[in-house]
Amino acid sequence: MTNLNESPVNKLLSYYRILPDSLACITTPDRLTGEAGFFRFHGQVCYGRNLSGTTPDVSRVEDFDTSNGVVPSGPIIRLPFCFAEVIDNLRLERYRQNMIPGREVFARTEIVRRLYYFIRRALPIWLRRPLQKAYFSDWQHLIFPSWPVDFTVDVLHQELLRLLMTAGGVKRVPFIWFWPKGASGCLMMTHDVETSAGRDFSSALMDMDDSFGIKSSFQVVPEKRYRVLDSYVSEVRRRGFELNLHDLNHDGKLYRERQEFERRAAKINSYIRKYGARGFRAGSMYRRQDWYDVFQFSYDMSVPNVARLEPMRGGCCTVMPYFVGNIVELPLTLAQDYSLFHILDDYSIDLWKQQLSLIRAQYGLMSFIVHPDYVVERRARDVYRSLLGYLKETVARERIWAALPGDVDLWWRARSQMSLLARGDGWEIMGPESERARLAYATLDGNRLVYELAEVPSREPAVQ
Repeated sequence: MTNLNESPVNKLLSYYRILPDSLACITTPDRLTGEAGFFRFHGQVCYGRNLSGTTPDVSRVEDFDTSNGVVPSGPIIRLPFCFAEVIDNLRLERYRQNMIPGREVFARTEIVRRLYYFIRRALPIWLRRPLQKAYFSDWQHLIFPSWPVDFTVDVLHQELLRLLMTAGGVKRVPFIWFWPKGASGCLMMTHDVETSAGRDFSSALMDMDDSFGIKSSFQVVPEKRYRVLDSYVSEVRRRGFELNLHDLNHDGKLYRERQEFERRAAKINSYIRKYGARGFRAGSMYRRQDWYDVFQFSYDMSVPNVARLEPMRGGCCTVMPYFVGNIVELPLTLAQDYSLFHILDDYSIDLWKQQLSLIRAQYGLMSFIVHPDYVVERRARDVYRSLLGYLKETVARERIWAALPGDVDLWWRARSQMSLLARGDGWEIMGPESERARLAYATLDGNRLVYELAEVPSREPAVQ
């Protein structure tokens, strides 16, 4: 549960690794009652309890704009809602209870789920795809989260920091940059292995990735679908790639019922230990983040940024990693290859390029899923090869950190333990891996908040 007494500045500290002393004070209501709902705050759709009013219908959110409810009182800003609650509600997708489409409710029933997996096994793919397209036919009419990328959580942090700096008359605030060595963003390529055909194509896919200088992770299904051969595991690791788990048996039932979930989670944990894996992704991107406390893996990759083309709608509304208890969530921030090819009928990289451009502008995590199973066919393989060429060029030009998921997990954990220490007229970054960290500044440019990297990694002039 969200701690309603948690200071909004503590959320900013977690996101930016800033010094709270440099900011103005901010207060939230001592007591919030009533049901959570949707409202707007400085252009962003929020979900939580709010003194200025909320709506359970996201289509009416324009009628509940709380921006004017922010009351400045000298150096103190009073919010009519709990910032921490709103951020957690978005990241953990608690808003879904008020906006699950009717067809998703229907699809979640046991009889429909059994029928779907029977059809998935029994029908050829050319018969399966029209049914999937029918299910997703409303995707362009959904209001929230925003398509093709949603930055609500990130923009809310920026907006709150801007308000605090303005109220306190602060022009620049130092913080610890999001990525190591001042990288402008992070690229993460992952491959979920769905069938034995995908398993057998993995070597060729590793060759392809290697030819463009990109290492990736392979998520394997440990039970029923195919054999995870010791030779396969050894090859993945020997070649510098990463091995993770992809569900238990990918039957869509992982989160159906708590007791069964705990039984399956225990088996997943045993496979994590067996393979020495640290990461996980659920089948079909099913998720229930409030149950993650049972898992023993280090990081999860099951939460999309915006899930308009996933069986389970929603999205975490951020392009940055975040913690769910002790687990680091590495959200999926770009469209899946299957969605692109078989739902949108798009055999180009145009959508991926659009999403990459938007995420780069927010210095975020650019996270891909490309299935070995779906790029066996030459047409799809050519598209993926085109993507790899574009990524290689973009990584070099934009100074993006291309990393394995495990490395991103380790970095985000290290950064969460870093702090800024004032030394004379400068700042020093303290904590694990601080030698890779970079000092940056949040600067006011009129009514905008902009980021600037310091030229020297550890020492720069203090707040002005």
